[in-house]
Amino acid sequence: MSYRLLSYRSGGEARAGLLVDGQVYDAARATGKPAWSSVLGTLQEWAKAQREFAAFARRIATGKSKAKGTPLARVKLLAPVLYPGNIYCAGANYTDHMAEMARAQGKEPGPTMKELGEKPWHFVKTSRSSVVGPGAKVGLPAYSQKVDWEVELVAVIGKTAKDVSADKALACVAGYTIANDLSARDAMKRDKNPPGSPFHYDWVSQKCFDGSCPLGPWIVPAGDIGDPHRLGLRLWVNGELMQDSHTSRLIFDTAEQIAMLSSRVTLHPGDLVLTGTPAGVGMGRGRFLKAGDTVKLWIENIGELVHGIA
Repeated sequence: MSYRLLSYRSGGEARAGLLVDGQVYDAARATGKPAWSSVLGTLQEWAKAQREFAAFARRIATGKSKAKGTPLARVKLLAPVLYPGNIYCAGANYTDHMAEMARAQGKEPGPTMKELGEKPWHFVKTSRSSVVGPGAKVGLPAYSQKVDWEVELVAVIGKTAKDVSADKALACVAGYTIANDLSARDAMKRDKNPPGSPFHYDWVSQKCFDGSCPLGPWIVPAGDIGDPHRLGLRLWVNGELMQDSHTSRLIFDTAEQIAMLSSRVTLHPGDLVLTGTPAGVGMGRGRFLKAGDTVKLWIENIGELVHGIA
C-alpha cells in the first residue's frame, strides 16, 4: 500500500500528514521523528523519510500498526509544501498551448523553441504570498480584469541538485503535485515601454499576486508516478471543461527542465518546478475568471485540486 504526503491543520498549527487508505496520520508521530512534523522537514531528509513512510504504510496495510488516523473528509488540507524555497515556472512549454497562443495573435504556429535549438525557459513566483491550498478562495487582484487559469504538473525537489544531467534529473524529484499558475494577463505588459525593451514585461504583476499559486492536494511519491510524461491533465471552471491534454505534449520534459535550472542555480529540497500548461487557457478564448467561480484541476495518478475565486 502506498501513501500521500500532505500538510494539514491540527489545532492552530500546520503538520505533515500521511494519507493511507483514506486515513490521515501525523507523519512525525507515525515515525517518531519530530523533525518530520512539516513537509519541508521531511524533504530535507527525503531518502530516509520515504523509506520510513513506505514502511509505515505497509504496517497499516498488514494490520501491524496500532496508529489511529483521521478520516480524510474530517481533515483541513493545506498546501502540501509550506512554504516552497523557490518556485520555478516553465513558460510556453506545451505544443498545443503554443499553437493556441499563436492563433490568438493571428499567427500560424511555428517551430517550438526546442526545435529551434533553444533551452528551457523559466520565470519565478513568490512563495509565501502566492501559495494557497485546497479549498482556498483566491481574491482577484484589483489591478486586473483578466485573471487566467493554467493547470500544471509540479515536480517537488527532494534532493539538492547542481549541474545535474537530464538522465539523472528525475532522481532529484521527491514527488509530484498539482498547481494552478494563475496569471493576470492584462498586467503582463508595460505599454509605455516598447515591445523591444527588456523592461516591457511585468512578471511580478502578472504572476505573483496574493494566492496566485493554488497547490495540492498532496504530494504523490515519484515512484508511484513512474513516467511523469504519461499523465492526463484537465481543468474545469464551474464544471465546464477548459483544459484537456497530456504531459506527453511537453516541449521540454521535466528532466530537461531540472537539468537546465540546475545549470544556473542550485535546486534545494522543497523547491518546486511548475512544468508548463497546455491549451485551453482563458486568453485563447477571451474568457477570464470572475468572483464566485470554482476551479477544479485534475492530474492522472495524483488527484483533484479545487479552489474558489473571490
